[in-house]
Amino acid sequence: MPDASIGIFDSGVGGLTVARAIIDQLPHESITYVADTARQPYGPKRIAEVRAYALEVMDHLVEHGVKMLVIACNSASAAVPRDARERYDVPVVEVIQPATRRAVRATRTGRVGVIATRATIESMAYHDAFTAAPDVQLTGVAAPRLVEYVERGETMSGELIEVLGEYLEPIRAAGCDTLILGCTHYPLLTGAISYVVGDGVTLVSSAEETAKDVYRILHDRDLAAGGEATPRHRFRATGDSLLFARLGRRFLGPEIDVVEVAPVGGTTSNGHSAAPVSGLTSDDTGFPRPGSDAERRIGKEPT
Repeated sequence: MPDASIGIFDSGVGGLTVARAIIDQLPHESITYVADTARQPYGPKRIAEVRAYALEVMDHLVEHGVKMLVIACNSASAAVPRDARERYDVPVVEVIQPATRRAVRATRTGRVGVIATRATIESMAYHDAFTAAPDVQLTGVAAPRLVEYVERGETMSGELIEVLGEYLEPIRAAGCDTLILGCTHYPLLTGAISYVVGDGVTLVSSAEETAKDVYRILHDRDLAAGGEATPRHRFRATGDSLLFARLGRRFLGPEIDVVEVAPVGGTTSNGHSAAPVSGLTSDDTGFPRPGSDAERRIGKEPT
């Protein structure tokens, strides 16, 4: 089991912020990352729908032998952790509690803001998480359009700054000195968000804190890979694998060598079957055989 990979999933590229932190803090660990791009974004969807999608993706990861599940998506973290912990025999880590703990430590005034998807805000998951810190005054704002900017790789534009100004006005009006980026996509907009709120506001990303939880659990449960282990990272997308590879490499780096097609979710975003891709040679799992010409082609297109 220690040699198995850590399973991470998100609706798109946002969870790569968590993957990056895990790779940096645990360089000998292998990860298997699934992006449910065929059904993104999760944020505007009903909680029940998000729960169903998330469990389907996690079923897929567990079937492929991961030793831990990391829900690298705030919308799914608001919807499914309890179900997941009852359903699977492997540890489950989510991103809301780690961010909450960090914000409580960081705030000087007790005024904390959180921006997140509509599903996360309406779930009241962050408000529930802060019940253990009654002195904290929480201001929550839904910022659904930010995911769109990240998913198309737009991190600097006048339009983005204008949209952020509107979303962040209630945070500034409340005098928040700490702001939780309550969607794993949002750390990819840290520069723009910091520009709008100013240097006096501490930004809290759940990625680093989540990676610390992963480290602790692997150590305490004797699940850590050996110090001589050579990691193998695998990336899968339920939608367009080439598009995910191009954008993912921009945000994560060279660790994204190839992107496989994950047979989850039925159809890709352009309406084609998610499992079979024309011209690919697959093994009985529905994925291209590791090292095959077909696998090497995926994600290797010029950027």
